[in-house]
Amino acid sequence: MTREITLLTNPTAGKGRAARVRDTALGLLHGAGWHVRTIEGRDAVEAEDLARKALADGTEALVVCGGDGLVHLAAQVLAGGSTPLGILPAGTGNDAARSVGIPRKDTAAAVARLIAWQPRRIDLARSGDRHFVTVLAAGFDAVVNERANKMSWPRGQMRYNLATVAELRTFAPLPYELDLDGEQVQLKAMLVAVGNGPSFGGGLRIAEGAALDDGLLDVVVIGPVTKPELVRTYPKLFTGTHVDHPQFSRHRVRKVTVACPGIVGYADGERYGALPLTVECVPGALEVLS
Repeated sequence: MTREITLLTNPTAGKGRAARVRDTALGLLHGAGWHVRTIEGRDAVEAEDLARKALADGTEALVVCGGDGLVHLAAQVLAGGSTPLGILPAGTGNDAARSVGIPRKDTAAAVARLIAWQPRRIDLARSGDRHFVTVLAAGFDAVVNERANKMSWPRGQMRYNLATVAELRTFAPLPYELDLDGEQVQLKAMLVAVGNGPSFGGGLRIAEGAALDDGLLDVVVIGPVTKPELVRTYPKLFTGTHVDHPQFSRHRVRKVTVACPGIVGYADGERYGALPLTVECVPGALEVLS
């Protein structure tokens, strides 16, 4: 069946991989008889403006070719509407694609998911008028992101590795105040994360067990641990086995407020805002092609 869609690309995503994925996808989509309008913003503001114009013009779907940052941008445009989001993963982390089951390393398979046209609705998390798809990081992980963003060298994953080492030297458990569906909790923790989906950071399954369609947020707390213990626990995040750690706890809620002095939250890998932040689940807010 012929479709008329819009393809938004971040050509710098994945160290230039997005441009190659886009070109491969275009050939396959044209071969299927689809009409594809390609757009590309010079920055995030222009990209969002172009996406909103495409939506107003009646595009049948907004497909993004890039990483989690571009999915985050598209979620702001599409939240609450009926136009579906398609994802061609081409970033570094691709946790949104991972969460909805889109192949991340096989462009042809990802395009086949689009052509099959099987939309389903998933939840979004919302704070104020801004949404996110995967996880809000609000602890040690957010501190690392904040330091890395201030570094001009090196580029890529190594910058985050160096920022992690630098923060480990002085990091101490943080004082949090949480409001969990009206229940007030005060505690100290290494991190608090709010999961709409299960993973962030390229497959770190911090909110293992979180579902994108259950109408709930998974608020994860990792309590005080020693620095060596934190380093030993880190690899378990990739398999979700950290949930057995005695300092791990989880709260499933519809709404949470997270407060901690001096911490800036990151969601979908993007700088989201300084704490305190109040986050609520918006059931079925986004339609995706998966």
